Amino acid sequence: MILQNCLSAKLVLLLTGAVLVNFLSPLRGQDWPQWNGPNRNGELLDSAGLQAIPKEGLKLLWKQPVGYGYSGPVVANGRTFVSDYQKESGGITNNPGTRDRLTGKERIVCFDSKTGESLWARAYDRKYALSYPGGPRATPVVVDGMVISLGAEGDLVCLNVEDGGIVWQRQLAEEYKSEKPIWGHAAVPLPIGDQLICLAGGPGSLVVSLDRKTGKERWRALSGKEIGYCPPTLIQHGGVSQLLIWDPLFVSSLDPTDGKVLWQQPLKPDYGMSVAPPILSGDQLFVSGEGTSAMFRLSSNPPQAQLKWQGAPKTSLGLSNTTAIFDNGYIYGADYQSGALVCVRAVDGVRMWQTAIPTTGVDRERGLSNAAAYLIKSKGFYYILSETGDFLSAKLSPEKYEETGRFHVIDPTNTSSGRNALWTYPAIADGRLYVRNDQELRCYQLAGKAF
Repeated sequence: MILQNCLSAKLVLLLTGAVLVNFLSPLRGQDWPQWNGPNRNGELLDSAGLQAIPKEGLKLLWKQPVGYGYSGPVVANGRTFVSDYQKESGGITNNPGTRDRLTGKERIVCFDSKTGESLWARAYDRKYALSYPGGPRATPVVVDGMVISLGAEGDLVCLNVEDGGIVWQRQLAEEYKSEKPIWGHAAVPLPIGDQLICLAGGPGSLVVSLDRKTGKERWRALSGKEIGYCPPTLIQHGGVSQLLIWDPLFVSSLDPTDGKVLWQQPLKPDYGMSVAPPILSGDQLFVSGEGTSAMFRLSSNPPQAQLKWQGAPKTSLGLSNTTAIFDNGYIYGADYQSGALVCVRAVDGVRMWQTAIPTTGVDRERGLSNAAAYLIKSKGFYYILSETGDFLSAKLSPEKYEETGRFHVIDPTNTSSGRNALWTYPAIADGRLYVRNDQELRCYQLAGKAF
């Protein structure tokens, strides 16, 4: 139990956010303004350049020191943003059952994307009482001249991108009188039009809608003992927009305009590990966590969901702190139990193959439990960031995994179960790759020529 909980604590890097289109207005194709890509689905809107990582590796353009953090970088309008924690006192044990107590400051830092020059930093005092307390989990969101950051203890801060000036701020855990998750607030807020959807917790306010420009509440919905770690997700099906919320007990579909419940389906992961957002392909909705996975078939008029199949720990694909990608009837992702990259047939959940090469670099079927690999889909190939700090290019098909290149871009500085691990999502923008650990942020040239 303790070992499993220890491995489960990787969810903190959920920075992690939602999957599927969340902005209703077009985004610049070469920006990466939010967690997991322009549309929060792990897919590039255009080609980033190199389809295969060359043997000589990638050119390092710049690097800058940063502090602790599981949150990934974001890039928009020539600026790069990252959140971190500047520890002042306390020890980090990464004990899954114990809340380590730290004092320090959470920060949002802004850099010039081209040169790496530090432009501004906004810090605020924040004590931590968390298991795996190594910094913010949720990746910032950049929208309409504002950068919005959710801290590990529930601090929600909206800043002006130009100078870091405070536009508004709230403390979700205190205001909504909710219990703070043991692994920290991790669900990246979701902008929908002029709303900002957040997981807050408390009676009747598991999910809240805030005015994106002022931070004032617009509506609240759902109750639950735990809020979990899964970011709100917006999907479109049958001409209807649906806001999906997966807490540790239910997958719920809400009307994003007022929070009215459209449908609910029970799905309980182990250890409250509702982390990875649901992903939609056609009328198939895949939801996966530790100890469970399920495929639902959506119908419309009215919106409904029906269970199609459910996987077990050794079947289908169980996600921990990573996400999966739906691709032509198959699902690819890092399985938490086997520690391997897995290909699953969407129609019935049958595994086609699994390999630990992307997660551990070792040519075998199984890796280390909860070994992570972060997938980014490009045109005809994939980029993969391994928890080893290697950046890979590969072709994925139902028949096999074919690696076409590998380069070590950054050292893993986090620890769990006796190994070092990198648990942060990368960003790709303007022909550049951005990666961070608990010590520095790095920018590499990914295209033949950086834009």
